[in-house]
Amino acid sequence: MAEIKSPVPGTFYTQATPDAPVYKTKGDAVAVGDVIGLVEVMKTFIEIKSDVAGTFAGYSVENEAAVMAGQTLAQLDG
Repeated sequence: MAEIKSPVPGTFYTQATPDAPVYKTKGDAVAVGDVIGLVEVMKTFIEIKSDVAGTFAGYSVENEAAVMAGQTLAQLDG
C-alpha cells in the first residue's frame, strides 16, 4: 500500500471548494500526477499530487484537519 504524505504543515482539504466534489473517493483510479487534495499554508494552497499510480483506498485525515509535514494524507492500493 502506497502512502501520499504532506510536504508541509498546514490545513488539508479534500475538495477545491466547499461545494466541489472530493478529489478522490474509495475505489477511484489514481494516475501519477493526479491531485488528491490541497494543503493550505498562510492562504497559499499547495496541490498534493500522487507520485504513484494505484486505486484510491481512502483519506487518512479528515477534511480541514491540521496536518504536519510528513503526515500520511491518503493511501493507495497497488
